[in-house]
Amino acid sequence: MATAAIIIPARYGSTRFPGKPLALLDGKPMLAWVVSHATEAARLVSKELETFVGVATDDERIEMACEELNIPVARTSSELRTGTDRTYASLQVFGIQPEIILSLQGDSPLTPPELIAQLLSSMLDVPTREVATPVVQLSWEALDNLRAAKQDSPFSGTTCIRDTDGRALWFSKNIIPLIRAEDALRKKSLLSPIFRHLGLYAFRAKTLKAFVSLPESHYERLEGLEQLRLLENGIPIHSELVASDSLPPLPGIDTPQDLERAELYLKGKR
Repeated sequence: MATAAIIIPARYGSTRFPGKPLALLDGKPMLAWVVSHATEAARLVSKELETFVGVATDDERIEMACEELNIPVARTSSELRTGTDRTYASLQVFGIQPEIILSLQGDSPLTPPELIAQLLSSMLDVPTREVATPVVQLSWEALDNLRAAKQDSPFSGTTCIRDTDGRALWFSKNIIPLIRAEDALRKKSLLSPIFRHLGLYAFRAKTLKAFVSLPESHYERLEGLEQLRLLENGIPIHSELVASDSLPPLPGIDTPQDLERAELYLKGKR
C-alpha cells in the first residue's frame, strides 16, 4: 500500500490575527477542525493510502495544545520561511518517509475532507504526477465578487491559467487571463474562463525535497507565490479541477471577522 502524510503547518504569529490556530471556532480550536477534516480525508482514501496526519509548528503554545488534544506534532525551526519548508522539516522530526505529502494550512478549518481526499487520489492515480493543487472555475458572479474584493485587497485571491490536460501554466495575484468580448461570453455560459487557485498542495517526496533546496525565484519574490518557484524551475504542477459546490465559503481565516463568518456558516449547517 502506498503511504502519504497530511502535514498541517501552523504559526502562532500573525499580524492581523495573532494566535489564530488556537482561536475557538464553535467551541474548539480552529486547528482541531483542520486536523479533524484531514483525518476524515485519510479515512476516505484508506483503502488506497496509508495516511499519517500531523501538525508542524515553531511555537510552544501550539505544540502544547496539540499534545493536550493528542494530535501528533513536530516542533520545527522558527527560521523556516514558508509553510512548505515547515512541512518538509516536520518529516524528519516525525521520522517518516511517505511517498506523497499534502500540505494543508492550519487556518483553513472549513476545507472539506472530500476536497483533500480528491487531491490525494489525483496523485495516487497518476504515479508520474509531481505536484497537484486544486482550482475551481469561477461563475461570472464569483468573478465579479473577486474583482470587487481586489479593489480593497489587491493581493487577495490567486488565479491560474491551465492547459487542456490540467497542467498549470501560470499563477498570479492578478486576474488572468484578461478577457476580450466578455459580454458575449457571459451570454454563452454561466461559467467564466477564470480559474481560482485554492492553497493546498500535494507533493511527491522527491519533488518536495527538490523544492525546499531551491532558492527563492524571481517571480515568486515579485508575486509572493511560492508555487512559481516550481514553474520557474521547470517542475510541472497539475491543477486538479474541483466542483464549486464542494468549496467552503472562506478559503482561510485571516481576521477575527473571518472567524465570526465561519461561526455563522457552521451554525447554519446545523
